[in-house]
Amino acid sequence: MVQAYGADTDHGSAGQPEAGGSRFRGLWDRLRSDRGVWRRGIVLALCSVLLTLLMVVHAQIPNRVGNLGSLVETFLPWVALFIPVLLILGLLRRSATAVVALLLPAVVWLNVFGGLLTDKSGGGGDLTVATHNVNAGNPDPDGTVQQVAGSGADVVALQELPGRQVSTYEKSLADRYPYHSVQGTVGLWSKYPLADTKPVDIKMGWTRAMRSTVETPQGEVAVYVAHLPSVRVKLHAGFTANQRDASADALGEAIADERVERVVLLGDLNGTMNDRSLNAVTAQMRSTQGAAGDGFGFSWPASFPMARIDQIMVKGVEPLASWTLAATDSDHLPIAARVEL
Repeated sequence: MVQAYGADTDHGSAGQPEAGGSRFRGLWDRLRSDRGVWRRGIVLALCSVLLTLLMVVHAQIPNRVGNLGSLVETFLPWVALFIPVLLILGLLRRSATAVVALLLPAVVWLNVFGGLLTDKSGGGGDLTVATHNVNAGNPDPDGTVQQVAGSGADVVALQELPGRQVSTYEKSLADRYPYHSVQGTVGLWSKYPLADTKPVDIKMGWTRAMRSTVETPQGEVAVYVAHLPSVRVKLHAGFTANQRDASADALGEAIADERVERVVLLGDLNGTMNDRSLNAVTAQMRSTQGAAGDGFGFSWPASFPMARIDQIMVKGVEPLASWTLAATDSDHLPIAARVEL
């Protein structure tokens, strides 16, 4: 009986891998014999090709009709959401063609945006800056700016400052920042002296941009604060960004004419680095998030960030770290960066 029991056990142990291997070979044989596995899913494969083309030639999408090109570029990173959807549909269709075709958009997306997935931040730095669109209707301005100042920033830029609350912001930041200037609806607070402070005309009819020279221990830095016009998506008009585009051109001209070698731009640009219409600014400056951030750093809307329209950009300065701060009572998230002068 013992011998019989042992024989049965050995037979079962030896048979398990064989049965598993048989199942695998059977599945492979069925797929190989299924001639439709390459014929099915042609439409899904074409969708993958179109998705790839969207990322490759997005700059060729015209802006003449409803600024469609800029709208696509604003949310371009989100095309990645279509890849797992197409994968699931391809598997449900049992289509090898659809699944293999997904390699195209996956590789292109990683080539374009993969660098943003890694943490490029480093230590050290001479100057920490922060910027925040505080929202004109913010119910807690004191708590908001205290949270931003708590980041340890040496320089803080605020946008969308309502005139009735400017004194509140000034009082809340007075202890930490002895130097400040408010121009129109934007303001700059600094631990270091400010000089040559003046509004910047961005073709809006009222002041929503300024520049000042921050006299740091390492030398002068020209700091610009800007709040470009808002954009909307409307069915009858498309992406209403024309006024913003004109303001971006004016801001770009002002920065190009700047005589101070080291320049930092802080503000709500109502556009992303991918948007071609901000080229007058983005072509001459570096994004701290792209150079030294961790992730995409989306800043708007605060409840579910989908785009980085708040920017910290530099010229003649080396970005070392860039990050998003915790949410305040604004509809934007504050952002901060550390740079080497």
